[in-house]
Amino acid sequence: MQKNNIKYLCLAGIFTALVFVTTAYLHIPSHTGYTHVGDGFIYLAACMLPMPYAIFVGCGGAVLADCLTGFAMWAPGSAIIKAAAVLFFTSKNKDKKIINTRNLLSLIPASALCIGGYYLYESLITQNFIAPLAGIPGYITQSVLSSILFVLLSFALDKLRIRERFKI
Repeated sequence: MQKNNIKYLCLAGIFTALVFVTTAYLHIPSHTGYTHVGDGFIYLAACMLPMPYAIFVGCGGAVLADCLTGFAMWAPGSAIIKAAAVLFFTSKNKDKKIINTRNLLSLIPASALCIGGYYLYESLITQNFIAPLAGIPGYITQSVLSSILFVLLSFALDKLRIRERFKI
């Protein structure tokens, strides 16, 4: 049991770093922040790690990226939105596959949550429900690109039988 905790903690640290780097440094600037593919690694972590670790990855990577790139005002929203997004995915399946029907279908509500959540958060902090509509195309782009990254990486990792090899 102790070995599994250490393994999960190490994997959570690696995923958090991947989320941070792909969010903070591999992004497209926009008028309100930036569009990135870090969510793809959050989804992947949610399919490979137990829920508490996946929530940490989502919150930790996103909040670090927001705070260390000058967008700290987005950190509270990111923490809540990314923590909620991982709840749609599962790491519990018998065949040890990352890609399964539930995880593929989870991309839809997770994307909707990110798009709607960031629109609502921006509306609340700006006290304007019209201007934040301009950010929706960027949120949609972010969700689509992150979903594509997730699917591609998941197929590759399933092909390598990564969960079987590392017993995760």
